Parts: sequence; structure tokens; C-alpha cells
Amino acid sequence: MATKFLSPKLLQKNLPFFLRPLNSTTSSSSLSAVESLNLTGKPEPTPPTTTTTERPTSILELNDHKKLFQTISTSKLVHASFVLRMAALEPVVDFGMWVMNSKLMEMDSIRDVVLKFVRHSFYEHFCGGEDTDEAGKYIRKINESGLRGMLDFAVEFTSDIDACDRNFLGFQKTIQAAKTLSPSSVSFVVVKMTAICTLKLLERVSDLLRWQQTDPSFNLPWKQNTLPIFSEASPLYHTLEKPESLTPEEECELQLGQQRLLRLCQECVDANVPLVVDAEHTAIQPAIDYFTYSSAIMHNKDDNPVVYNTIQAYLKDAKQRLLLATKAADKMGVPMGFKLVRGAYMSSERKLASALGYDSPIHNTIQQTHSCYNDCASFLLDTITNSSHGIILATHNVESGRLAAKKARELGIRNGDQKLEFAQLYGMSEALSFGLRNAGFQVSKYIPFGPIDTVIPYLLRRAEENRGLLSASNLDRELMMKELNRRLKAAIF
Repeated sequence: MATKFLSPKLLQKNLPFFLRPLNSTTSSSSLSAVESLNLTGKPEPTPPTTTTTERPTSILELNDHKKLFQTISTSKLVHASFVLRMAALEPVVDFGMWVMNSKLMEMDSIRDVVLKFVRHSFYEHFCGGEDTDEAGKYIRKINESGLRGMLDFAVEFTSDIDACDRNFLGFQKTIQAAKTLSPSSVSFVVVKMTAICTLKLLERVSDLLRWQQTDPSFNLPWKQNTLPIFSEASPLYHTLEKPESLTPEEECELQLGQQRLLRLCQECVDANVPLVVDAEHTAIQPAIDYFTYSSAIMHNKDDNPVVYNTIQAYLKDAKQRLLLATKAADKMGVPMGFKLVRGAYMSSERKLASALGYDSPIHNTIQQTHSCYNDCASFLLDTITNSSHGIILATHNVESGRLAAKKARELGIRNGDQKLEFAQLYGMSEALSFGLRNAGFQVSKYIPFGPIDTVIPYLLRRAEENRGLLSASNLDRELMMKELNRRLKAAIF
């Protein structure tokens, strides 16, 4: 079925939704950073934070370190403080990444030492174990602290169809594990399309979708009904020449990729746990959006958004694409789920655009990204008050969390409302997570798991993404040290 896109007039008509700030009395340019521990879909760069002073009228109370960390053991606090301080030192991160990517890792003795150190530091802090059993223990542990878990089988890109099949089985096991846990403890299962479809196929499909956006007469016989994938601001420079049609072999691979995702969606329906599809590079994001939206149209029914897509607010076209997709879903009667993040591929996106002679698809300044995130969050909060859509506001930024929480209260969104979930990476932004929890909101931690060899690419990518965030922000480190000092004094005196 051919895709029907909304007109530019409809987009312009609804842009005022995006122009309303989360808080009319608070400028989005005054955003401040938050310390990170680990989650989601995706961390974001933030400006330095030099104080933990909280506004007296704020919904979030982030000064009371005793209350924030009351469910965290002293040994866990010591370990977290140590790891975060190491992660905040950019020379340490740079050296670690150099070692992990060097030929030194080919020497068994050195590799064993490095992996042992990584296992007992960063892996233990940012990941949820090696398999679903261990991940389940992490889920139950954080649930005791009033948080929920997003299960992420942390496999990265693959170029091998056999590997896609193996990864698919891993995601199936993840869904089955989620089904055995308490419904109140598991919020979502996460999947990366690059783990169940080859990178080459996603690139080919994205090229064809981009060319059809340029030339609507370009026929894609395999294309199913979907929501809008592009806006007028979307980057199309990845596809400079008319691509060849898919070969019969590629069409077969495309069908297999769709079947894998659809089977995961159906299993999530049966397990009563939503599925979040992570966002990735703009070179392949059109294909990911296509797979996600076409699957959502089939499975999101009866006011139950099972399939969630991810919107990256650091992209210049994020607002327009979110608005177009939401309005199209409303028109089709499809309850859609959206996870809002800032973004995770800034460096590579800018390098590619520069190499091709085009402007970066990323906002020019961090403040523009902050404003885009807050505007999108405001729009989504307005949307769920009178629709069946669901949203995940994934952020490590204190100001974004504060503004969203304030607006949710003003809109009358009840505590525990299933339509709204806040989220942070496991091991990051603990103060924000517990502050939102204490304010009565549902909060999830994005928990990656898998064998350490499998998870290392994930850890390296997170290290690259978060280098600025962890070094610039100090909220968690500061609060953890205050709480450790308080506990030490209490033990002595």
C-alpha cells in the first residue's frame, strides 16, 4: 500500500505545539547537566554543572542525598563513585579506548588482564550481567529501589545473516525472560535493527526510501504502509545517485528482516511488554523508521502502543518528523509509542556530512539541541493527555527532567500513568532517576546485558558518546561523596 504523507500546510498548522515551552517562566537556554550512570537510548552532551543547589519550588528534590540513595548499599556507592571518577577523566577514557582497539588485545595475557579490569569496573557498573538470568537479578534489585528496567540484549552491527538469526534468538530469550519477571519490574524490551538486519541491507533500503522522497514516482513494490519517515528538513545527501532496485536476493533478505521484527512484536504482545526500537545513524535511520512504523501499524491496537520508535532530538528535522508521524498515526487510529532522546552519533554524523560537503544534520549548538528536546517533550506530553500514545522521556539532563515533570503535573498526568515513563541509562544519572521516582513518576533504567566480548562494542560506543557528559557534570559524584561522608560520620560518631 502506498504511503500517504501529511502536507506542509498541516505541518505549519501544528507547529505552535512545538513553540510552547515546557515552562513559560523558564528559558530552555538555562539547561544544566546531570551526572550519568547508564541507559537508553541515548545519552547527550551537556554543559558543566558547578552546583547542586535546587530551586525550593521544584518538583524534583535533588539535594537530599540521604533520601536519594537510601536504597543503595555503601559498597555500591563506593564502587559507583570510583567508576564515575575514572570515566570523568578524558585521558583515562582515551587510553582505555586506544588499548581496546589496539593489537595489544590480540595478546592473550594482556587481553585477559584488560578484560578482568573492565569486567570489575565499567562492565559491572554499566551492564546487567552476561545473560537473561543475571539481567533478571539486576531488574529485581533496582525494582526494590522503586525503579523499573528496560532489557537490552546489547549486540551491535552485524554484516552476517547467520549472526542476524543468532541475535534474533537472543532477543526472543530476552522477551521470554521479561515475561517471567514481575510486570511492575520490566517496562520495555529494546531491539536494534542493525542486530537483526545486515547493515548493507539497511543502507540499501534507506537509499531507496530517500530517492522516493526526492522522486515520488519512483516505485518500491515491496514497500508496505508506514508513517511519514522524512520531513522537508531531512538530510538526503547520503543518496546522491539513483539507486538500483533490490535484487531478488535482497528482497528475500528484506522479507526475513521484516519477519524477525514482526515475530518479536507479536511475542511482546503475548508477553504484554512493549518493544522499543533504538535509533541509529542517519545513513540507515530511514530503513529503521520504515520497519518500525510498518510494524507498529500492524501491532499497535486497542489503545495499546506495543511498538515504540526513537526520536533523536539533536537532529534538525526531529520536530517535524515527530509531528508528521504523530498526526498520521492519529489519522490512522494507531496508538504510537515514542522514545525521545538527544542522540548518540554526533561525531560520526558531522564527519560524514563534512566529507560530503553538506551541513551537519545535527543542531549547531547544544542549546538548540536542549530546546528541541524540551519542545518535543512538551508536544508529547500534550499529546498523551488526549490520545492513546505512549512516551518515554529518556534524558540525563536535570533541567529537562525538571521541566517535563512540572508540565506533567500541570497537565494532570497522574503518578504511575502507563503513558509516561522517564528513563536513564543503568549506571548513569542516579540522582535524577531517584528524584523522579520520589516525585511519583515511573522511572526505568536501560539495562544492557550480554557476554563481555559481545558488550565491549557497546561500552566503547558509550564511552565515546559520554566523554563530554561524564567529565563536565558532577552531580552524582558530588552527592555520592556527601552521602558516603554522612555514613562514615554516622558510623564513627
